[in-house]
Order: sequence, then structure tokens, then C-alpha cells
Amino acid sequence: MTSTTWQSVQAEALRRIRSREWPPGGQIPHEADLAEELGCSRGTVNRALRDLAEAGLLERRRKAGTRVPLNPVRKATLEIPIIRQDVEGRGQTYGYRLLATREAAPPPEICERLSLKPDTAMIHVLALHLADDLPFCLEDRWINLRVVPEIAQTDLTKISANEWLVQNAAFSAGSFAFGAIAAPEATAKWLDCPIGAPLFTLDRTTWAAALPITSVRLCYIPGYQMRAEI
Repeated sequence: MTSTTWQSVQAEALRRIRSREWPPGGQIPHEADLAEELGCSRGTVNRALRDLAEAGLLERRRKAGTRVPLNPVRKATLEIPIIRQDVEGRGQTYGYRLLATREAAPPPEICERLSLKPDTAMIHVLALHLADDLPFCLEDRWINLRVVPEIAQTDLTKISANEWLVQNAAFSAGSFAFGAIAAPEATAKWLDCPIGAPLFTLDRTTWAAALPITSVRLCYIPGYQMRAEI
């Protein structure tokens, strides 16, 4: 722990939940004990855990303490699709290419969207998803290392950030926006389409309590149709 803000306490609590250091069904230490361990006030711990409880990642009961639920309830209704499953569900063969990945400070628009400081440690991922060996979707993603540090040790040539995050980074809230753009030169190159071609876009941000996990823009090939069930 390098800081004793409630956000840093919350990030540490999330790490312990995800690593199962605090196992499902198990009781976590009392707030006073956590405050002493982490070098902060009990009020700071209470603030951090309150958001996690509201997000369904902890259960708090008076006189019974705080536990990690056996089956965490995601209170968000947003479902994050795995692109591989989307392709395979269309009867096509899925493929994937990692185009670039690097640790970097986020650009101003990402800082504003995620309410982050400019020096926040993040990973930028650019990847191309394929269907029957042809371009299908370009993934342009920023990932908050403070919330999911494990991604830095993940081989993203073997699994996409999209699929890894769905499997490993529980979220409590998210937002998304559908749109359309005229394909810029670089995007047109990767999607093998004419510059200026109309592309369907999906911008999505997910959060774990008050901490942003990731922000991504997905650009799909011309003619793409989103499929959903209600």
C-alpha cells in the first residue's frame, strides 16, 4: 500500500477478493483490524467497504461482520459479450491478433472519461478480431492497472483483453454508447475497408464500485449487425 486513501483501501480489498485471499463465504477482518494493518482510520476502511457492499461484492450484516458472498450479485444489468463467442455464434471461425500493447499514461480524453489523474498506470491494447480469417472488429482499449494489476502478467497474444476481463474482472457498473464513424486511415487499414467507410462503434466503460476498470472502443466492419436477445 502506497497510500491510505479510501480508494487505495478499496483497490486492496478488491485484490484480496479476486485472488481469493478473502475466499467466497469467508468473513473478512474487522474494520478496526484492517485500519491498523493498512495504516488508516476506521472511517476510511468503512468508506471503501461500503461501496463494495453496494456493488454486491461484499455482504455486511450488523453484529455478524462482513463476508465475501458465495455468489456475488452484480447489480448492474449490463452484460459484456465475448467477441470470440459472437463470431462463433455466427457459424464462423474465430481468430485474433494482438497488434500492440504497452504501459502508458492515459490520454486526456481517457482521464476525463474515467476521472483519473494523468499519471495513472494503465495498459493500452490494440487488437484485431477475425471471422473466417477476415477482419471483424478492432479493439482499442485502456485498462487500469491499479484495479487489475494481473493483466500486466497476462499473455495477451493467447487471450484477448476482452475475454480475459470478462472472466477475471468482476464489474459493478458500466456505461456504453453506440455510434457510427467514417473509417479513419489507420482503422481502415486494419479492417481492410475503404477510408471513410461507415463503421459501427461501441464505446464501453466498466467500474468496480468507484474504481474504473477499463474503457474500450470497438469498431466493427462495414455491414456489421449487432445481435441481442431480450
